[in-house]
Amino acid sequence: MKLVIGLGNPGEQYKDTRHNVGFEIIEKIRSDWNFSQWEFNKKFDAEISKSDNVLLARPQTFMNLSGEAVQAILTFYKLTSEDIIVIHDDLDIAVGNYKISKNVSSAGHNGIDSIIENIGTQDFTRIRIGVEMEAGRQARQIPGEDFVLQKFTEEELEKIKKISDDILNEIKKLL
Repeated sequence: MKLVIGLGNPGEQYKDTRHNVGFEIIEKIRSDWNFSQWEFNKKFDAEISKSDNVLLARPQTFMNLSGEAVQAILTFYKLTSEDIIVIHDDLDIAVGNYKISKNVSSAGHNGIDSIIENIGTQDFTRIRIGVEMEAGRQARQIPGEDFVLQKFTEEELEKIKKISDDILNEIKKLL
């Protein structure tokens, strides 16, 4: 079994924010690939959707504690870090771009830090979705931790939509 995790923050106030792009992509996977409806699992503190050999998860712990939910799921299903793909926002990448990484540091992403701390390794696959302004960090007038809680502009949302099918194809290859 493979586990695909979308990172974000629970709650309507975070919908369409940069930090929740992992939630948005994992919802696209769920709906496009005809997975079951989301069900909240109290033991994992996560919403879960299943198919025959793939489990989708949206931790409901808030971003900075995502590792607690991931660890609980890994333990219950007897999975290893090799079995997981984590989808998350990345301020080092411009909107409309993404990168696939494996066995790399968190680069300061608190959700990834939490996963690494809880599962004891950084050796897992990550799909890092760009959320930074095209003009770059230097053009931004607010700190990153505040910027990621802002909503995407309509133009930025279009860019995310354009790459989402490519991301889903990459995930199919990884599975």
